[in-house]
Amino acid sequence: MKLIRYGTPGQEKPGIILHHQKFDVSAFGEDYNEAFFATNGLQRLAEFLQQNEGQLQPIADSERLGPPVARPSKLLCIGLNYSDHARETGATPPPEPVLFMKATTSYTGPYDDIIIPRNSTKTDWEVELAVVIGKRASYVEEADAAAYIAGYALHNDVSEREFQLERSGTWDKGKGCDTFAPVGPFLATPDELGDVNNLRLWLSVNGQMMQDGNTSNLIFNIPFLISYVSQFMTLLPGDIISTGTPAGVGLGFNPPVYLKPGDVVELGIDGLGTSRQVLKAYGQN
Repeated sequence: MKLIRYGTPGQEKPGIILHHQKFDVSAFGEDYNEAFFATNGLQRLAEFLQQNEGQLQPIADSERLGPPVARPSKLLCIGLNYSDHARETGATPPPEPVLFMKATTSYTGPYDDIIIPRNSTKTDWEVELAVVIGKRASYVEEADAAAYIAGYALHNDVSEREFQLERSGTWDKGKGCDTFAPVGPFLATPDELGDVNNLRLWLSVNGQMMQDGNTSNLIFNIPFLISYVSQFMTLLPGDIISTGTPAGVGLGFNPPVYLKPGDVVELGIDGLGTSRQVLKAYGQN
């Protein structure tokens, strides 16, 4: 299945994509949130769709798409998880996953504007494969990790490099700014993707291809990441783990290239659709 949420920010309704058409499933009576995933919601939704085949109302293409999961308890990210990206930033590939968090207030829809923070001069892009957790996970064995995956989504891990690297603190300062986590357009259940270890992911800025990588180059694979993160904290249903970005970020150019108002970022992953964000200055309407 491909799950979507649509409508104005904070008032999104649940939907589904069937045969390339978006349909409303508000009659199902639940949003795609922690409670939904924790109570076998995907199976119950599949049964609802079967019972209501041919009766669902289409969603107009003009409707805004929100992020596909109602605000998760945690947005977890893995840094330096592609060897080519580690090299371009001058970092040594880490012996263990680098873990940081993005604020839930950074979480936004796939076509929403990215707001360049006040006093920012180094706002950057990062296309990433995001994993959505399907059930409560603590001290998960790597061999069992697949059972904890609800699905996957496209994520732009927007980053402010000065805030991240030059402001005497953790990476979180440059990762959690408002609008810095566009996710979607949809959540795809694992059966929709095939081999998750061989997906092309790409990103362009103003039509120029900047990133063009493949998940086959992950340093730490997804089952390992779920197991690893669950050793440090309990993962709740609907939580998101973003798995890292390949080479081609603005920081890696010589000289570096950063985003400015009016820039257009487009990105995509095989089987997970594409998204598009326009850069706006803070305070710009």
